[in-house]
Amino acid sequence: MKTRVDPDLEKILPLLPLRDAATLTPKRARDELVALAESRKDVPLPELAAVKDITVEGAAGPIAARLYASGKTPAPTIVYFHGGGWVAGDLFTHERQARTLALEADAVVVSVDYRRPPETPFPGAFEDCLAATKWAAANVAALGGDAARIAVAGDSAGGNLAAAVAQACRGNGGPRLAAQLLIYPATDLLGRYGVAAENAKYPSREENADGYFLTGDAMHFFASQYLPQPKDSEDPRASPLRSHTLAGLPRAVICTAEFDPLRDEGEAYADALKRAGVEVAYFREPGMVHGYFGMGAASRAANAARQRATAAFKAMLST
Repeated sequence: MKTRVDPDLEKILPLLPLRDAATLTPKRARDELVALAESRKDVPLPELAAVKDITVEGAAGPIAARLYASGKTPAPTIVYFHGGGWVAGDLFTHERQARTLALEADAVVVSVDYRRPPETPFPGAFEDCLAATKWAAANVAALGGDAARIAVAGDSAGGNLAAAVAQACRGNGGPRLAAQLLIYPATDLLGRYGVAAENAKYPSREENADGYFLTGDAMHFFASQYLPQPKDSEDPRASPLRSHTLAGLPRAVICTAEFDPLRDEGEAYADALKRAGVEVAYFREPGMVHGYFGMGAASRAANAARQRATAAFKAMLST
């Protein structure tokens, strides 16, 4: 049964970026997400034992990353991929989310500044995230991590990348992952959100197409930037839900928001993992919109929803 948008989130919806997708450009998307992060600068960031800029291996050479350490050693090591439609988002825009995850999961978090489209289209971002995960596993002791508890996590486009990396790490020499945290992930890019027949498979794409921060038109823009060749949307590295098998994947925490065009494909991925025998903790959060993991300062309900998911993830990494 549909509820209503959380009243605290409803108040800030008019202030959120990425409006008028018809005029959206990569630069505008990037500038607006940076401005959104800047607007929250008076809200104190979570304090950690260490925060350090580092360099990790990407697919085509070194790339920037940021290390967040809770102080506990050895700790679970989480390789984190930021959202922003593959096109936008960076270490700065997702600083708060990465810090919060390190604190609440009592972990080491490596946030990855993967190459973005349109400058680097698919599969560049995926290949960087996979290379960074392998680098983290090879250097886990130096990071203060536990080799038996390496995980991937990401929000939105980052959730898409985390799911794809988890699939790529299954076999093929690993590394063996303990868990994955997929926060309102994009899991099926077939049609790049611009084909009615494909969109109809996920009612949330129509129900939540406009008015709740992330729009259907914005997703079409972002997916088209990431996948300039439409056929690439069939590739499981772009559409994890289209993998020929999901068996043998690491345990997963998957979160979706009621008022999010990506809700139903995230739920479909959770269901598909369960059918494949994968342990899944699934949270479909009522009243939430896309991006709620970063809205805890504005909404008590969003803060509680994030805490539920990170607590489940921490528990997975503790057993």
